[in-house]
Amino acid sequence: MIILGLLLALAGVFGCVFPIIPGPPLAYLALIIISWAKGWEPFGATFLIIMAGLTLLVTISDYLLPAIKAKKYGASKLSLWISVVGMVGGLFFFPPWGMIIGAFVGAVVGELFVGSKGKSALRAGWGVFVGNMLSTGLKLGFSGVMLFLYIREMF
Repeated sequence: MIILGLLLALAGVFGCVFPIIPGPPLAYLALIIISWAKGWEPFGATFLIIMAGLTLLVTISDYLLPAIKAKKYGASKLSLWISVVGMVGGLFFFPPWGMIIGAFVGAVVGELFVGSKGKSALRAGWGVFVGNMLSTGLKLGFSGVMLFLYIREMF
């Protein structure tokens, strides 16, 4: 059981870069597994409930941060949708970096499609890029903390 939890915690960190794998929820599941395996001694119910809430918050922010940043940088709704299509397409063709490039290109193409000029379209693409980097950093940091907690409780 302990090895399964460690694999889940590692997959959680790995999943922060590969969006097909739900990173923070897997890392959280690892905390549940080690708690269960050790008779619920390592982490109390209050801690696990707080971590569940934070996991949910980080997971939701993963979807919201790119859109919020793109809007801040002037992206239209259409370019946001096209950036999502670009992200998914890029993920399949050039994982994991294709996701970032695809989202950027999708936002720029979307902005050009709605009539924005070059600099404005690039600004929207930059907003999507910044949002993706922030959300990835947040997920990596949070999942990394859970991996650290897991490894600390293993021994």
